Amino acid sequence: MAITADVVVIGSGMGGGVTALALARRGIDVLLVERGERIRREPQNWSPEAVFRDRRYKPDETWLDERGHAYRPGVHYVVGGSTKVYGASLPRFRESDFTATEHANGLSPAWPFTYADLEPYYAQAEELFRVHGTTGQDPTEPWRSSPYPFPALEHEPYIADLADRLRGQGVSPAANAMGVDLRPGGLCIRCGTCDGFPCLLGAKSDAETCAVDPGLATGNLRLLTGVRIDRLETDAAGRTVVAAVGSGPDGEVRISASRFVVSAGAVNSAALLLRSADEKNPNGLANASGRVGRNYMMHNNAHIAAFDVRRRSDVIFQKTLSVNDWYHDEDAAGVMQLVGKVRGSMMKLEVPLAPTAALEQFSRRSVEWLVMAEDLPSPDNRVLVDASGRIVTHRRALGVTTHRRLMRNAKRLLHSVGYQIIGTQWFGIEMNSHMCGTTVAGDDPATSVVDGWCRAHDIPNLWIVDAGFFPSSAAMNPALTIAAQALRVVAESDLAA
Repeated sequence: MAITADVVVIGSGMGGGVTALALARRGIDVLLVERGERIRREPQNWSPEAVFRDRRYKPDETWLDERGHAYRPGVHYVVGGSTKVYGASLPRFRESDFTATEHANGLSPAWPFTYADLEPYYAQAEELFRVHGTTGQDPTEPWRSSPYPFPALEHEPYIADLADRLRGQGVSPAANAMGVDLRPGGLCIRCGTCDGFPCLLGAKSDAETCAVDPGLATGNLRLLTGVRIDRLETDAAGRTVVAAVGSGPDGEVRISASRFVVSAGAVNSAALLLRSADEKNPNGLANASGRVGRNYMMHNNAHIAAFDVRRRSDVIFQKTLSVNDWYHDEDAAGVMQLVGKVRGSMMKLEVPLAPTAALEQFSRRSVEWLVMAEDLPSPDNRVLVDASGRIVTHRRALGVTTHRRLMRNAKRLLHSVGYQIIGTQWFGIEMNSHMCGTTVAGDDPATSVVDGWCRAHDIPNLWIVDAGFFPSSAAMNPALTIAAQALRVVAESDLAA
């Protein structure tokens, strides 16, 4: 199969979906290539057993860690990518996240652009993804040129009471910035299966719903599913990509275009560039700096479940509150963010020997949080491909000292408002939480892969638009920053020329 387009976008997640939409709205002929298919709307969308135990929507794929041990990564190859199951938390990074900051375990480097450069596109991305939020509650929030498109989600009574108790301990709990369709007449019903689940109603602001489908409606975007791109081919000089070559259900697929965008996610984008090595680019495409695949980061994350025997929780949609007071603390920088309500059947995956009935009782008196701190870049943390093309990840978490201090602060705070038991689930490499950094952006081609507009230094008709461009991981959910940068890339670079 031979296909042509003006621009080919590989990957339909947050970066690829938004880039494709922005290009299509400018009248450009865009082909969006996704290795997976659309997730069907079916009862299993809301089944904890199907989603978590049976891994219904995850690929049957393994990666290797640095010891050669196989693990099943927490990635999703579907239209919309991992946004189909994300928690729809869409905060902006803080102004300081774009500047160099020293932490206990090392340096968080500066970005090649500032918060002010990205701010107009944050506002556009919030409109696009129907973000609900409010200002004036979070002492760390950055300045804004416009209000949130929609008011913050109302706390359910249990969470409202919790917020009051937290304020009594001197912190400033703030409403989460959430992407759900809770507009007047919107589709969201505030169900208990949002965070971690695909939405049966199409009410979650994921990349399929808010970017891919509106892009298709323009008539300028085509979507090709079930095709995995295995390599990019260059011209004789090795300086221009001429084709994306892959495989689909009917055999080899070859796609020609004048411009190419790789948005397969931080790990898979780096792997694709490495697999595309040729005579002129023996170390992989866009890799004259040797940085492709390096500086692999994930957030330092843990779930905590806080149990109070005296209070029964009847919460359905729990993820409406955060505590960010320590975000700029040198010793314990990071956030506490409520997650979707965890039921007993979901807890059983972590404690399989515990009786389900007992876990359900625990769940009815618990509240669950994500405690998130920044990971730091290191060239030794990297993505490779072995001789067979299989992905190998090397990672030694940095920023662990900060994360553990943050965890102590979080647990101390929760104990102070009456929780007697706090359980912890530390995230391992298989969680792949908020992967970034493998195709780092920078002004110097000797130390970065792409420029400040995600254009490859080595190959002028190649852009890499996903969290791989992040010089640092910050300590906020990355999705809105990816979307904002995708809009900026289309508006300000030659991609839309």
